Amino acid sequence: MNIYVGNLSFDATDDDLRTAFSQYGSVSSVSIIRDGETGRSRGFGFVEMSNDEEGKMAIEGLNLQRIDGRAVTVNEARPREERPGSGRGGRRY
Repeated sequence: MNIYVGNLSFDATDDDLRTAFSQYGSVSSVSIIRDGETGRSRGFGFVEMSNDEEGKMAIEGLNLQRIDGRAVTVNEARPREERPGSGRGGRRY
């Protein structure tokens, strides 16, 4: 199960998320999304859990709880949608 984690502290690390989510089961991967130019956290990330049931327990247990000092929003990640005009190779005027 892929889980979205929002409202992350800009100081939160992959290890902080892994520690919080591993209380609920096996964590396959953790990825905090970072700005491509500065490398600074964009304030959200994703956690992949091996088992849907464990993922649902993690969502229930961690939504609105504090990770690294901030109450986070935790829910099942939606599939990424292609947005017109986004990405590389857009129009240049």
